[in-house]
Amino acid sequence: MLKGMIFDIKRYAIHDGPGIRTTIFFKGCPLHCPWCHNPEGIKMEKEIIFWEDRCIKCGDCEIVCPEKAITLSNKGFPEINIEKCTLCGECLKVCHPQAIEVVGKEMSVEEVMTEIEKDLIFYDQSGGGVTFSGGEPLMQPEFLKELLKRCKERYIHTAVDTTGYVNRKKLIEVTEYVDLFLYDLKLMDSKMHKYYTGVSNEPILENLKELSRMEKNINIRIPVIPGVNDSSKNINKTGEFLASLPFPPMVSLLPYHNSWLNKFKKLNMKWKPYIAKKPDNEKMEEIKHKLEKFGINVKIGG
Repeated sequence: MLKGMIFDIKRYAIHDGPGIRTTIFFKGCPLHCPWCHNPEGIKMEKEIIFWEDRCIKCGDCEIVCPEKAITLSNKGFPEINIEKCTLCGECLKVCHPQAIEVVGKEMSVEEVMTEIEKDLIFYDQSGGGVTFSGGEPLMQPEFLKELLKRCKERYIHTAVDTTGYVNRKKLIEVTEYVDLFLYDLKLMDSKMHKYYTGVSNEPILENLKELSRMEKNINIRIPVIPGVNDSSKNINKTGEFLASLPFPPMVSLLPYHNSWLNKFKKLNMKWKPYIAKKPDNEKMEEIKHKLEKFGINVKIGG
């Protein structure tokens, strides 16, 4: 039975494509963006996360842990030794406030489709559908493809939110089942892109060119990160590139925010998050105006 690793299913989503949608979040991503809104989706495997603000300091988790991976700090909070933890789940059973969670669940195609089909009435009434996001959905290509095929059999609108840093062959194989690509574009300079995300942007740009040549419906999503990609030089290069595509796509500008910052801390990430101030409306309008000069259709927000 074909299975995949999912870390969240969000219902009634309105920023991940047209209409009311169900967004399925795949675990695993080839990029390590220090401003990632979903850092729990970067690793492919399951992870344990601790929410200090929920903890009542009962100590039951320490008592039941068979691996002795949990000890209590001087303040009474559990400290989890990731090296010893086997993710057996015994601590979850006794943690009634849900201060300890395991992020990531292996699900079959049938299980995910059961969740999707619960919202069919909302898709029909709003012109919505299903969005496969992450992480990077195409890191689990066969699982994604089968889900897309099942959705098309049910006449459900499909969107794939992708980094673009994916295997070209696997990308092409799913295109016939995808109604909309939500395509992330961060930086035009390859060295800067690698510095911030860990990978070159060359496959991302080439894959985008290929999708455009295939006349696919694409919405470019640019996270506006102050001090990283909001310079006039980067915006102008972005505009030039997008205008050169056979079928220039729609562009959505997504302003940086730091509501995800706690996730980095709770997941004990090995690299520091990128912290900046949210760009103001004037800056967002300025970037929008610069891109529009290239004949590109631009909006602010998802």
